[in-house]
Amino acid sequence: MTRREFEKQVVATQGDLRRFLVALCCGDAALADDLAQDSYVKAYLSLNTLQSDTSFKPFLYKIAYNTFISSRRTLRLQQPIDETFSISSDEKADSGFQYQALYQALRRLSATERTSVAMFYLDGYAVKEIAGLTNTGEDAVRQQLSRGRKHLKDLMKK
Repeated sequence: MTRREFEKQVVATQGDLRRFLVALCCGDAALADDLAQDSYVKAYLSLNTLQSDTSFKPFLYKIAYNTFISSRRTLRLQQPIDETFSISSDEKADSGFQYQALYQALRRLSATERTSVAMFYLDGYAVKEIAGLTNTGEDAVRQQLSRGRKHLKDLMKK
């Protein structure tokens, strides 16, 4: 893949990748943007392992997922999530957080459940594709999706 082709792939995938990473990061757009940038750099440096242009998006998502997992290992939570519920602001500022309840619910899912739910529902990946990207079995992905849906449903009721 040439540099020009890579640039076209970046333009074609950046919206989807950002949405996927924002979901994994539970609404933290700044962290998602950092992870996306790291993922594109890693993808560019690993282009020699890409087998065809048609497999770029799954190739990129696998890199992004692994970058996310690596960042979670080193990230220390600064403020407990329960403390954020007491923060208030005016209505105009709150309208910018229309998905806040969803992101808070996603934050409470395990990383594996959150990843499977985001890949399946936000990006339209099939169970088999998710299994390949996350190096897990298809049955495990189905179980993560089932548990994730149940947990999200319970958390969104609260």
